[in-house]
Amino acid sequence: MNRILAERPLPRDGADRRRKSKAVRTVTVNLAEAPLGRLRARGLISARQFDAGETLRADWERAQLAPPLTMRWDAAPADRNARAAPDPAPPTLKQAAARRRFDAAVAAVGRGFTDLLWRVVCAGEGMRDIETALGWPARTGRVVLGIALDRLADHYRIR
Repeated sequence: MNRILAERPLPRDGADRRRKSKAVRTVTVNLAEAPLGRLRARGLISARQFDAGETLRADWERAQLAPPLTMRWDAAPADRNARAAPDPAPPTLKQAAARRRFDAAVAAVGRGFTDLLWRVVCAGEGMRDIETALGWPARTGRVVLGIALDRLADHYRIR
């Protein structure tokens, strides 16, 4: 299997902020494990298309648009008339900015392309599963994804 290795910085936690050191810890990740990375490793999408998809995915992650994966541990109301749990904390400025960038990029791609683009880039679904779910013939998803990624790269002005 092909490997596309990249160094990614780890998010800083409270312990790192207290240190005076400016060194940032990194981790090596295999980009070919994601569907977009597998397409790139096989030469089915260009580097420009891959970079556009990774930019969109980064904004999606920064905006924290993914559903939570853990259970909520706050107590349930004692009776039915009690108020529900408070809303989560409002988004930070960086999250709000990432959400605006994500929404603008998806709008630039256009209707009809956004579902496929989101499923591959953000949700990490495989092309075969997406084509089956959408009722498309085999290998048509890759063509549509290529068009969507080209539009996305144009939006991001990636050359």
